Amino acid sequence: MKIGILCYPTYGGSGIVATELGMSLAKKGYEVHFISNNLPARLDITNPNIFFHKVNVQTYPLFQYQPYDIALSSMIYRVVNLYKLDILHAHYAIPYAYAAFTAKQMLKEEGKDIPLVTTLHGTDITLVGQHPSYRHAVEFSINQSDTITSVSESLKKDTLKLFSIKKEIKVITNFIDNSEFDYNNTACQRMQFASDDEKILIHVSNLRPVKRIEDVLEIFRNVQKKIKTMLIIIGEGPDMEKINGFLEENPELIGKIRLLGKVNDLYKILQLSDVFLLPSEQESFGLAALEAMAASTPVISSNAGGIPEVNIQGETGYLAEIGNVEAMSNYCIKLLSNEELLLKMKRNAKEQALKFDLKNILPLYEEMYAETLKSFVRS
Repeated sequence: MKIGILCYPTYGGSGIVATELGMSLAKKGYEVHFISNNLPARLDITNPNIFFHKVNVQTYPLFQYQPYDIALSSMIYRVVNLYKLDILHAHYAIPYAYAAFTAKQMLKEEGKDIPLVTTLHGTDITLVGQHPSYRHAVEFSINQSDTITSVSESLKKDTLKLFSIKKEIKVITNFIDNSEFDYNNTACQRMQFASDDEKILIHVSNLRPVKRIEDVLEIFRNVQKKIKTMLIIIGEGPDMEKINGFLEENPELIGKIRLLGKVNDLYKILQLSDVFLLPSEQESFGLAALEAMAASTPVISSNAGGIPEVNIQGETGYLAEIGNVEAMSNYCIKLLSNEELLLKMKRNAKEQALKFDLKNILPLYEEMYAETLKSFVRS
């Protein structure tokens, strides 16, 4: 089978899942073609079954905004024709499913067609899709897809609530490869970030407002008053200034917060941590939480979106209402002050992560592709 994957090339959850999915399919012998404006962040193109096609947008002074969607549609059309793809998989409705539909129309003019799978990841539904400029295009793109999948039950419910969807939405959750988290960290490595009598809190995100970095900082300040703690923040984004402002107002905590930016050894650092903080306002699934749990790190989070499907209250961590910093702080203090409870939740977190392992989820995608092709041929 020859599969075309359309995705964002960034470190965001959709790009990571699309890239890991494609690489896993390539390892099993499928021919996988990535189509995007840049090489996806985690894509290993050394596999002979992986191809990358860069979408180039010609700059014209006439356009205030360059027509990326048109260039994307044209590239999809060319790749399908040149490499005889069997199926397209768009990760995000806009622009990928929308551009794929346009490419399909061009192909139909030549008596050709190809099935389209669209996976909904989150902000294409809860944020972008709600804007009047995009709403109808998002709804149209979803309904024109031959198969629709969602990364969580929560996102499926939101989609059906916010749009008039005429087709079934299949839930195929996000996944991780647990084998990537099998490191043997030493006490010496942990000492790079904290002393023997300190605990480590960690937060990983793109530092957008929806991630509520102010809540992370307030939780840390509250916990620090009771327990000797270090905070590690991994990621870059627009709310970095809020962190700098917090440090200016709390200079006594400057030595207690480590800002690491983007790192390549995230898994190793997660394993050194004691608690992962995820107080997000919106999370369609909570991939960052799942990665932490795979590293045996319990999670204290909001109950937003699909997070409760991953982080189980009282088992793998704790959940609280969005913005309830006091509750999250108290949960954190409770967990860090009870070594037996902390060790139990670390084990539980890893066991929960194994349920979302690649080996369990990949067959669901393969089955979905086969069913989509079979139904497409019949129609």
